[in-house]
Amino acid sequence: MRNIINTYLGYILVFLMALMTLDVLWGVFTRYAMGSQADWSEELARFLLIWIGMLGAAYASGQHKHLAIDLLFPKLNPDNQRRLFVFINLLITVFAFAVLVIGGFRLMYITQVLGQLSAALRVPMFLVYAVLPVSGLLVMYFKVSDLQSA
Repeated sequence: MRNIINTYLGYILVFLMALMTLDVLWGVFTRYAMGSQADWSEELARFLLIWIGMLGAAYASGQHKHLAIDLLFPKLNPDNQRRLFVFINLLITVFAFAVLVIGGFRLMYITQVLGQLSAALRVPMFLVYAVLPVSGLLVMYFKVSDLQSA
């Protein structure tokens, strides 16, 4: 299941990157060729960057490619390495749940209740913020999966 999620998440990220590239190219073209940038292109690029950043962090977590400072880990014996691995994964899981999932759902709820719309695209802002709990759930899945293999 983990490989399937990673594969589809990779495809989604490639699609979002391609879409953002086309959007930025359109913005540059309209700015220099037509004298005025399309109003919506900068906002769309910003929203796509948010989604790419958050989903990319979840993808990196699932691929074990995330940033890690491993000064302590190699100096420990195998039993303590396993304990440290479990502790770190539990800490990341708790953080993802508290900040990304709970905080993300609260942010989505507040912006939906307030009816907040984006300035140029006029899309509900809770849709932009929906990536927070999605990426949090993905990170949690990957870390729990790592804990099961430890």
